[in-house]
Amino acid sequence: MAFRFFHTADIHLDSPLRSLALRNLDLASLVGDASRQAFTSIVDLCLEERVDALVIAGDLYDGDQTSMKTARFVATQIGRLHQAGIRVFKIRGNHDALSRISKQLVFPDTVTIFSGRAQSALQTAGGLDVVFHGLSFAHPKAPESLLPKYPVARDGTVNVGIMHTSLAGSAGHDVYAPCSVADLHNHGFDYWALGHIHVRQVYPGAGATVVMPGMPQGRDINEAGEKSATLVTIRDDRSVEIEERLTSVAQFERLSVDLTGTVEWPEIVTRIRVALEQMRSTVRSRHALARVNLTGASPLSWQLIRDKDLLLTEAQQAAEQLGDTWIEKLDLDVISPGAEAVEDTADPIYELAASMRSDAVSEAFRAEARAFIQKTVAELPAEGRDFAGKNEADLDLFLDRALARGIDQVTARLKVGISS
Repeated sequence: MAFRFFHTADIHLDSPLRSLALRNLDLASLVGDASRQAFTSIVDLCLEERVDALVIAGDLYDGDQTSMKTARFVATQIGRLHQAGIRVFKIRGNHDALSRISKQLVFPDTVTIFSGRAQSALQTAGGLDVVFHGLSFAHPKAPESLLPKYPVARDGTVNVGIMHTSLAGSAGHDVYAPCSVADLHNHGFDYWALGHIHVRQVYPGAGATVVMPGMPQGRDINEAGEKSATLVTIRDDRSVEIEERLTSVAQFERLSVDLTGTVEWPEIVTRIRVALEQMRSTVRSRHALARVNLTGASPLSWQLIRDKDLLLTEAQQAAEQLGDTWIEKLDLDVISPGAEAVEDTADPIYELAASMRSDAVSEAFRAEARAFIQKTVAELPAEGRDFAGKNEADLDLFLDRALARGIDQVTARLKVGISS
């Protein structure tokens, strides 16, 4: 016999998608509901595999949730597990600590939610005694290691530790309950069920099986690729086997399309369509969300910049024909063949472009532009004020991109207007 459980974390139910919502309401609705669908998929997997338990290593919620709709959804899914006799072991992560719902919901006795003091819970199944050790936090900050608060391994049992931690640190994640992988291996547990970092990672070592499962559903292009939960099997000899199981409903992907050599608009649309077809054939999640980046050299570069909205519409139509495929965003990084040489000539349009670029690096001009953006930000509602970044460095990057795109737009419209 064997003891089997699913390990997941960082579900972030109902995570807000403000920037995506501004671009495409239908797409935002799809992705906004995907975290719920992913959690439902995890429960489905638990039932299909007839596992003994589900471990949630933090951040089931996304923050200060007040929606009773979310509460009802969670209660329904946990109820399905309860009826099947599948136990749930859950800790609160840094986002859960902000959630009112996480503190108010009452679960059946098959659910163990670990408190702010280290606790242990025993489950006997598959001929094995398995002890789950967990610790939750009531506050979103945890600057110190939690590991010293965990008990020593209990003799004669399989020991599973559940911890929400940034480990030694990870790009894009705040420091949270830092500790080293080596210390986890040396603690004496058989398996560490981690959470917090959104990318799946298995940390090899002789002491234990240490797994960061990643999130089960990406929320934006920076969380691209397949997402999964981890199926854990513990054998009679206490050996541990792990398997990935797909959970993501909507899968973000970056797609680069080289337009070098294209001279007619239909050629460009065809290349985008072919690239989308190839991408779609490799995506196992139900929905594919592509950020398309057009590169290379084409005499149509200026027309593409000018008529980007038309090209986006055609790309969206190509995606729609494939079914369950979406264009998340269309980026242009296309140049005109020999553009560098052309700009050295006395072409008045390129002279104007060079003049605009010179103005764009002028500190006086940039100071005026910064002041305008800051004034605009101050007049927006709170939820829309991050469009230009959260600090001075982000604002400068936003300004660089905005000025570059503006210069390209002006140049493109003049160039195409004259040539046509």
